[in-house]
Amino acid sequence: MASTYKIRVATGNYLCAGTMDSISITLVGSRGESPKTQLDKCGKDFSPGEVSEYVVQSEQDLGPILMVRLHKEKYSIFPQTNWNCSYVEVAAPQGETYRFPCYQWLVGYQTLEVREGAGERPCLAFWYFHRREGATYKEYQPGWPQCLDVDCVDNLHPNDQYSCRRYTAFRVQMAGARGGMRGIPQDLNSGSTDISVSPEYVSTHWDEDAFFGYQYLNGVNPVIIRRCTEIPTNFPVTHEMVAKSLEKHTTLEEELKKGTIFLIDCQILEGVPAAKLNGSLQHISAPLCLLHSTPLGEMIPIAIQLTQKPGPESPVFLPTDSEWDWALAKLWVRNSTFHIHEVLTHLLHTHLVVEVFLLATLRQLPMCHPVHKLLIPHFRYTLHINVLGRGNLFAPGGLIDLAMATGFHGLSHLLAKGLSTLTYSTLCLPDDLRERGLESLPGYYYKEDGMKLWEAIESFVKGIAHLYYKSDSCVKEDPELQAWVAEIFDKCFFHRESSGFPEQLKTIAQLTKYLTMVIFTCSIRHASVNNGQFDFGAWMPNYPSSMRKPPPKIKGRATFESILETLPDVSTTCNTLLLLWLLSKEPEDRRPLGCYPDEHFTEEEPKEVIAAFQNRLAQISMEIEERNRRLPLPYHYLNPPEVENSTSI
Repeated sequence: MASTYKIRVATGNYLCAGTMDSISITLVGSRGESPKTQLDKCGKDFSPGEVSEYVVQSEQDLGPILMVRLHKEKYSIFPQTNWNCSYVEVAAPQGETYRFPCYQWLVGYQTLEVREGAGERPCLAFWYFHRREGATYKEYQPGWPQCLDVDCVDNLHPNDQYSCRRYTAFRVQMAGARGGMRGIPQDLNSGSTDISVSPEYVSTHWDEDAFFGYQYLNGVNPVIIRRCTEIPTNFPVTHEMVAKSLEKHTTLEEELKKGTIFLIDCQILEGVPAAKLNGSLQHISAPLCLLHSTPLGEMIPIAIQLTQKPGPESPVFLPTDSEWDWALAKLWVRNSTFHIHEVLTHLLHTHLVVEVFLLATLRQLPMCHPVHKLLIPHFRYTLHINVLGRGNLFAPGGLIDLAMATGFHGLSHLLAKGLSTLTYSTLCLPDDLRERGLESLPGYYYKEDGMKLWEAIESFVKGIAHLYYKSDSCVKEDPELQAWVAEIFDKCFFHRESSGFPEQLKTIAQLTKYLTMVIFTCSIRHASVNNGQFDFGAWMPNYPSSMRKPPPKIKGRATFESILETLPDVSTTCNTLLLLWLLSKEPEDRRPLGCYPDEHFTEEEPKEVIAAFQNRLAQISMEIEERNRRLPLPYHYLNPPEVENSTSI
């Protein structure tokens, strides 16, 4: 018996998403296939944002529709143009409606097979072709996570490239910055309307001890401070040294026991080679900094040693020293944490780790797999920005070589050291806070907002996981999921068991934690360490990227002039400002956390879970805004509308 199927085809709402090519469709059901049917109606088809309706006739009832084939072929004399298909919807004669989420570019003349949208795990071998061909790895540098084997963004698949709108905005932004850094002076004076700390505020308060300490809680690197219960043996600080920085009638030992003493240890910088900038060798140090949380709620530095080896040529600097000695010591700590932040906290812990998450997803999880559907929105544009970075920032003579004391060689050395010590706990916020002894600390808004968001993501992931995994055995026996986790363990952590990263997942709880970590890293963690870079770094003395003189070995010799001779020169400063401005300014075409305009899940149950997640994010946003109204220095970086879904800049 002949059957009539009504078809709706949606073209992506992007500039250049439409096509003049001939588009045909074949329906594949459990009982057979329809004839290949050209999708053509009066007027122009497949314009950007358009949803077009067609009819497909079949001589038989095809049964449940499992898949559609989209055939893109040459039309008349028109040149080939790529086409972005959002989805296909099929209404069967019996009344059932099947939705086929696509959200892909069809490039050249090809046939694309799109699976019906219900999440399914594990997917049958029949669907293995949905894995991305060409998503292959390469070693970019020894000791780095492996990355996509593509050298420039022009060679990326259009699915992975910036949209025309975003790419244009980014190029205009970059051109304006390079052309005499136009636009930056305005930001330097006034700051953006959606930032927590304006560069102008930083330029006024950068040398204050309280603001120095504040930045290790709520600045661009809020993840390296830890509670100190015992002074390190290589940091010979005594009570007599710091007594004037503590309250009366207390001692350093008592404050250690009370948990009010904190430590920043830059030991990982030991042995990192420095580069030459403008012909002059720069200098890198590995300081230790002791801080005290005062009864007033301020985090203030109380002792600084500029090397890891104590001795006559490595004195402990104190707030009671001369103004310029103490200022110079703090500058060295800020410079050291600049390197740790940019290379490890930012580049390694978000961009490079996320790229392996992404590639493993494309290679091991077919589009119909629920974990693929869950994660793919959080990988948007990551490959584009990472490939762009490797081709521009890291290239010989790129901004890294022009702006940072490490240069690319030192950066590569530091990053490999960082990966060899990176642990699963580092990327799991509750574990990280516990290991650093910071579960409870007033005024630590990164922790306060981050934990709310971790728990919201965890609840969201748990809801999705329980829809598709009814028992722990379902997790353990999902070969695609296990291959995905194993590939991440291999390509990112090189089977290093000390990393604590799992090689397999055995329970729903383990799966929930792992997926929460992935989404949190792509979005929240990246926003927390990325979005404030220009805000805190536009005033160079607050965030120096290089030091032209070695760290002082003797107290009492620092002067205003010697500090100026130590800080970066004008050329290096301008290149650093350019780097920070480009890295922290999100171009157009944003998708905030929890924004899922591409409906990869088609069933009602996951849609309800997504809606609950979005409602919780809205509630968290209101709580953050209410709290910020009471703060002299608001913390906006983890407000959900200001957090990008993915690591995309």
